[in-house]
Amino acid sequence: MDYTGPYFEKYQLLDATPMGAALTQARIDLVRRHFAGQVVDIGIGGGRFVTESGAMGFDVNPEAVDWLRVQERYYDPYQHHAEAVTCWDSLEHIPEPEKLLDHVGEWLFVSMPIYKDQADCLSSKHYKPGEHIWYHTMHGLIGWCERQGFECVELNDQESKLGREGITSFAFRRVHG
Repeated sequence: MDYTGPYFEKYQLLDATPMGAALTQARIDLVRRHFAGQVVDIGIGGGRFVTESGAMGFDVNPEAVDWLRVQERYYDPYQHHAEAVTCWDSLEHIPEPEKLLDHVGEWLFVSMPIYKDQADCLSSKHYKPGEHIWYHTMHGLIGWCERQGFECVELNDQESKLGREGITSFAFRRVHG
């Protein structure tokens, strides 16, 4: 996927809508139910979550990276430890997400499309070869996170209730022991 050009601008426009405001608040609420510290938002969209939650951010889009640097909010979790990361519609885009999670100490927050099965995935509007690398069922994502050392402590369909078809949100906590 090419994340250059008007990509960041497109998501800034989406962030500025009533839906953008509602999604941002739902995401902040999910994080704050579990974690009060600094999070790093992976794939910042238009940056609204970073701004409103006080998060740091990481992105591969050059305009988003420039914006984060100007805001003094750029943070590379592949180079440094992060106690908590948020992956709002981004985990399914990351080629080697295990490398990201190796640097996460305690919390992983995710929103993404979840599919019933292969047929559901192939017929979904979220089926995007060349953009999405990973496609998960509920059981598949929770099992994958468990293999990375994280247990699911919350899942909800708040984003779907707000109008985003087929999106589920999760809070995963690192298992110590």
